[in-house]
Amino acid sequence: MSMWSVDTLVPLPVLVPLFGAGLTLALHRHVRAQRTISVAAIAVALAASVALLVAADEGPVVVDIGDWAVPVGVDLVADRLAALMLTVSGVVMLCVLLYSMAQGVADSPGRDDDPDADEESEADVIPVAIYHPTYLVLAAGVADAFLAGDLFNLYVGFEILLAASYVLLTVGGTGERIRAGSVYVVVALLSSILFLTAVGFAYAATGTVNIAQLAERMPDVDPAVRLGIQLLLLLAFGIKAAIFPLSAWLPDSYPTAPAPVTAVFAGLLTKVGVYAILRTQTLLFPGHERVEQVLMVLAVLTMVVGILGAVAQDDVKRLLSFTLVSHIGYMVFGIALASEAGTAAAIFYVVHHITVQTTLFLVVGLVERRGGSTSLDRLGGLAKVAPGLAVLFFVPAMNLAGIPPLSGFLGKVGLLESGVADGSLLAWVAVVGSVVTSLLTLYALVKAWNKAFWQAPPEAIVEGTTGQAVLPRGMVGPTAAMVAVGLALTVVAGPLYAYSERAAATSMDGRTYVESVFPGGGERGTGSSNEVVGEEHP
Repeated sequence: MSMWSVDTLVPLPVLVPLFGAGLTLALHRHVRAQRTISVAAIAVALAASVALLVAADEGPVVVDIGDWAVPVGVDLVADRLAALMLTVSGVVMLCVLLYSMAQGVADSPGRDDDPDADEESEADVIPVAIYHPTYLVLAAGVADAFLAGDLFNLYVGFEILLAASYVLLTVGGTGERIRAGSVYVVVALLSSILFLTAVGFAYAATGTVNIAQLAERMPDVDPAVRLGIQLLLLLAFGIKAAIFPLSAWLPDSYPTAPAPVTAVFAGLLTKVGVYAILRTQTLLFPGHERVEQVLMVLAVLTMVVGILGAVAQDDVKRLLSFTLVSHIGYMVFGIALASEAGTAAAIFYVVHHITVQTTLFLVVGLVERRGGSTSLDRLGGLAKVAPGLAVLFFVPAMNLAGIPPLSGFLGKVGLLESGVADGSLLAWVAVVGSVVTSLLTLYALVKAWNKAFWQAPPEAIVEGTTGQAVLPRGMVGPTAAMVAVGLALTVVAGPLYAYSERAAATSMDGRTYVESVFPGGGERGTGSSNEVVGEEHP
């Protein structure tokens, strides 16, 4: 593949979903057309992401938007880390989209069979018409955040996905969803204000918001100012990533949304925050020991407090929401180690967690549909009436708990080895906290599986008065596909971990990133002692 063709692929994960969103909005009365366009747009974006995943292994691929060279223009950078995140998010968004489409068909069985279904009244069509363009806008925002080559474009990517998430979180307009959405909006706006303030400070201190230029200029900034910018960014990204104590909003917000919306939120939105922390910490603020120690403490607290909250829950959606918070701590632990090994383990664990957490929320959507509830006190006996569903829950649950030889175990082993290699007191505390969290995760998930699938069922389930006897194949299929993807991560763990190590090396070094954006060594010049030396632009 020529370099010209690879370059043209970089904007596609952003542009194609945005174009699809416009088409689906224009075709708001034609449900079948909306579904076709949505699937095609996400599939094309995924194909472009896979191609970039291969191309980025040879070096970052950079595109200057509008052919305006940086620092004047805006650039998109697809390095190993960004391409890997794009690919995983594309797989997740495609499977969740198929799941949500099948759920819509199942809830409105006459819509596809009726030849006049596309001409339904506006009142009936509005919820469906909103869902598809909003979902595609969300996909574009996630992709833009991963590809952003400057802080302001990263902010724009966050705002695009957050604006879409506001709509998706409150779809249906129930009182509970509006209440949860209000909390989510307030918290998200606060984090956005902090982020924009940090961007302004960074520009005032360095004269640029381009990440590659910031990597070169930030070391020359007054240490106190640099620390202030770093802490502001961490605070903004910490809210978005749901790091303790900034995570209280998540368990109250996510469980109220429909199952596919909760699944894509749980899988992706917090990971975009983790990605932003990883990107800025490695490129802009490497080697600040005190901040890394604070991150280590927060990682341990996030793991332990989150999993204790999960253990106390009697609703499986809230239980999974607390495990989501808890396992963000593992990723922050890897970043806080500030080593290639720790960063590689964190990247691998992000890929694992996006896949497994999404899968579990999709399965819970099926559990709610089959059992009529997500309350563990009202479920039971599902293993007998729906053995396939029991398997679909059990496999990703054990993966999340870190049972060997699944990918969750491999990611945690990588993190533990990196922590032991670090040897500091805080690292050892984090290692112990990681082990305790893993054991409590296993306990919480086994308790949930036992109550929902193994214990004697309530009378309503026995009599068939609750839930649905047959689950739609269109919903089971994408869920089974996500379970298979989670198992595939174990099968390809060796190559995937090696790719994560190469992505970590590139991120920690920073020279390759800067050299790709500014071929020839950046702005310091060839005679400087601080000369940036990197690989040639591929």
